[in-house]
Amino acid sequence: MSDSRDTLTQADRPEVPADPPLRRNVGFQLLWLGSVPAFLGREIAGLVYPLVVLAITGSPGWAGAFGSVQLFAMLLCGMPAGALADRYDQRKLLLLVELIRSVATTGVAVAYFADRLTLAHLMLVAVVIGAVQPVGGSSRMLLIRSLVPGRQLTQALTQEEVRSEAAAMAGPPLGGFLYGVAHGLPFVVAAAGFGVAAACTFFVRPPARAADRAAGGPQRPPQDELPLLRRMLTGLHVLWSSPLLRSGMLFAAAMNVVGAPIILVVVVQLRDQGVSSGVLGLATIGMGVGGLAGSLLVKPLHQRLAPGVLLLAVGAVEAVLIALLGLEHGPWWVAGLLFLMGLNGPSVRVLVDILIFRQVPDEQRGRAVAACMTVFGAGSSLGVFAGGQLLQFLSPTAVALALAAFEAAVVLVALTSGPLRKAVWPEDMPE
Repeated sequence: MSDSRDTLTQADRPEVPADPPLRRNVGFQLLWLGSVPAFLGREIAGLVYPLVVLAITGSPGWAGAFGSVQLFAMLLCGMPAGALADRYDQRKLLLLVELIRSVATTGVAVAYFADRLTLAHLMLVAVVIGAVQPVGGSSRMLLIRSLVPGRQLTQALTQEEVRSEAAAMAGPPLGGFLYGVAHGLPFVVAAAGFGVAAACTFFVRPPARAADRAAGGPQRPPQDELPLLRRMLTGLHVLWSSPLLRSGMLFAAAMNVVGAPIILVVVVQLRDQGVSSGVLGLATIGMGVGGLAGSLLVKPLHQRLAPGVLLLAVGAVEAVLIALLGLEHGPWWVAGLLFLMGLNGPSVRVLVDILIFRQVPDEQRGRAVAACMTVFGAGSSLGVFAGGQLLQFLSPTAVALALAAFEAAVVLVALTSGPLRKAVWPEDMPE
């Protein structure tokens, strides 16, 4: 009788309708389509800004300062960006960010063609684009979560990785080509890309419940009434209070410390070997190509490995690959190693995004994402600074070995982290 009642109860339950395929999710696909030219424009501008600063000042120091100012503004605004994304409509915030990027980049193009572009103008632009980046990143991630069902989130984030890696691969050579045609032309193309992203974002319509919550109506959670500083630090507190999220965040940040200066090490190494700038550029594309190919590995790796095991395995493999960079076998050896390193990136980034999305409450997600971006950015900044200082006194081979040793030590320490080793995927992961 018990079995019959159980069978009857299960049969009487209404069937939950299956989610439509992600390709038919108009909101997400429109958001993704608009982001393609925006991300490409960002990569193009990222290559050309230092070149223009160098052309105006003749100083490599000022060219490096542009990136430092941009990164500092990004880190400074990281925590407030999360509070904004949690409290206000993420679609409107993202739309505003794309418009600001478009206007700022257009201003650079106009000033350049009018022969009135100055270093002060460029540094102001560095502050602006650095400040809006975490706002756009946090808003975009939350908007994706409101548009995509939980079981399709891995697929959606993988599609995001394909776009990012393709832009990283195509942007620099395209930027170099456009710069060769006319120094102001890359900024025109980048500004147009941001404009297209703004137009597509304008027509995205998230579910009403997500938009209402993001807009901050009468359902506003109690923590939104806290003082601004406490709201800003909520995301960091949430991540730190979870042993799993704390371990994962610190491990990924340590990987950023090691990964951020790798391209700098490679550039110095190949330059010392007398490799031409053209061949050097082709060699460094290897990481972008690897990242694009690595997007195909996200689903199988996530299905076969637990999240903590995957993080530790990627760290161990990366330590070995970085050590092999110390063997000076020419640009194609470097390109092959960078390709293998790039294969790991998409799986790790999607993994971190998934864990945050699943573990953190809806009303705190924006601040958690912003906190993660800030910690990761700090790791990258520290890595670039440390790598540059080491290269002043050591050979690229010695620096590569030092970075590999540091990553190996991080992996060994992480092996003692029970929460990280025992982490499992959320129950609503796709099969």
